[in-house]
Amino acid sequence: MRNFYILFLVGFLFSSCKEDVLPKPKGYLSLQYPTSNYKKVLVAKPYSFEVSSNVELIEQPKYWRQIRYPKLKATVNITYRPIVNNLKELLVESEKLVYEHAVKAEEITTKNFENFETRVFGSMQEISGNAASQIQFHLTDSTNNFIKGALYFYATPNYDSILPAVAYIKKDIMRLIETLEWQK
Repeated sequence: MRNFYILFLVGFLFSSCKEDVLPKPKGYLSLQYPTSNYKKVLVAKPYSFEVSSNVELIEQPKYWRQIRYPKLKATVNITYRPIVNNLKELLVESEKLVYEHAVKAEEITTKNFENFETRVFGSMQEISGNAASQIQFHLTDSTNNFIKGALYFYATPNYDSILPAVAYIKKDIMRLIETLEWQK
């Protein structure tokens, strides 16, 4: 009987040292985005910038624009407002719109921009989490012009799923910021 217990104990020890079996995914998601070729947008507006050739540019009233990414089902909305002794109000409104997403956001990070040569000043906020907008930015020359931009997807936000598309569009937004020029 004693041999039986020893044999049972040794068998139990060897059988319990196996690696856990985990299900393997059937395949990995492979996202390929087209290479961006940039072109300057020249329209009678108080500002101009470069956009990717992969987008649709929709002109709107009041010098506003939509930059649409039809394959990604996303839009960057650009709103323009002239500054008439209201810069502080425009900045507060811009920040208020960003922090409306704080309820769903996991983190909001801010990057500031200053280009004294072209008189472009502003900031970009990246909103991580299942918020309605993942990137928002504002740009100004601090005297005459103010632009607000926001990225939206035509889908219920699932941050993990749209993260590669956000990174792709973020490059285009950075290019827009870097090439923005105020028209005189």
